Amino acid sequence: MGEFLPYGRQSVTEEDIAAVTEVLRGDWLTTGPAVTRFEADLAGHTGGNPAVAVTSGTAALHVAYAAAGVGPGDEVVVSPMTFVATAATAALQGAEVVFADVEPDTGNLAPAAARAALTERTKVVAAVDYAGHPAELDELRAVADSSGALLLEDAAHSVGGSWQGRPVGSMADLTTFSFFPTKNLTTAEGGAVVTPAGPLLERARAFRNHGLVRDRAAQRHPDEGAWHQEVHEFGLNYRLPDVLCALGSSQLRRLGEFGRRRAEIHARYDGGLADVAEVRTPVTRPGAEVMWHLYALRVLDGRRRALYEHLRGAGIGVQVNYIPAYWHPVFEDLGYRRGLCPAAEGFYREQLSLPLFPDLTDADVDRVIEEIRAFFGS
Repeated sequence: MGEFLPYGRQSVTEEDIAAVTEVLRGDWLTTGPAVTRFEADLAGHTGGNPAVAVTSGTAALHVAYAAAGVGPGDEVVVSPMTFVATAATAALQGAEVVFADVEPDTGNLAPAAARAALTERTKVVAAVDYAGHPAELDELRAVADSSGALLLEDAAHSVGGSWQGRPVGSMADLTTFSFFPTKNLTTAEGGAVVTPAGPLLERARAFRNHGLVRDRAAQRHPDEGAWHQEVHEFGLNYRLPDVLCALGSSQLRRLGEFGRRRAEIHARYDGGLADVAEVRTPVTRPGAEVMWHLYALRVLDGRRRALYEHLRGAGIGVQVNYIPAYWHPVFEDLGYRRGLCPAAEGFYREQLSLPLFPDLTDADVDRVIEEIRAFFGS
């Protein structure tokens, strides 16, 4: 058995380490200039839309729903083919989560299913760029607009990608990113909310900093003293520190390089597995420029678990992403039942994530391909 291959991992260079060290030697460990710089650097990849750096992709979703004013009595339409946080953070705001089915080829929210899920209470339509492939944001934009809802793009997988020539982060009312170590760039833990709308931006900034109001012109009791700050709406501490923002800015300089290497690995898997009848390789829809976060192989005929166990036994850290979100007992206990979204459940039953990260070598990829082919005797 060769070295254990995880399905994803960070790529950290001496330049990244130097960027972090520089901050540690400075005056600001948090709420300082590295935060502002990272937000500006990130906006360079989102069509210029401003970013609010936060502590995780989950925090980004929570901040986005709070900025949208999601609360009790509201409904949020969500793709079930996602990590539970996309739905959980809406539920934590008091909303009713309405799961809408996915496209069977990409695993992304199906516009027709989203439209069918709309009611007069729909506040947000939340799409997910599964595996890095952008959702059909133009059609979903029309769906959201038809009911006066906001469109949220959970782009935890897709920073650096584009749809129909427009960069991820430039098409939705609110876009959320994750910078977990397995993602397309990392700040260790971290995330961001991006929005072109001024009011949403201000609400996002306030919520990630306890809802504090420091502008005397906006305060209810401005004469209290120069030290005075007020909370008008509840928020939380979701501030991403300068130390991690410095790592993010350094990583962003290699985002194009990361994307190219991920595409090369993806194509190598495609070529090596194209003639294996027992699997399906991922699709790329016309108009999608994909920043591949996952290589989502589809394993046919109920053999996914056996292949998973075979590859794990061979030291290849494949993963399954994800069980449909409403299968989690927390949603089961709220009355959600299996069978709700058949396409998502069919996608899940076949999905297997192969190792995909920039430092993976061609020899590593070939080893994975050979093990899969050996398993199927091809």
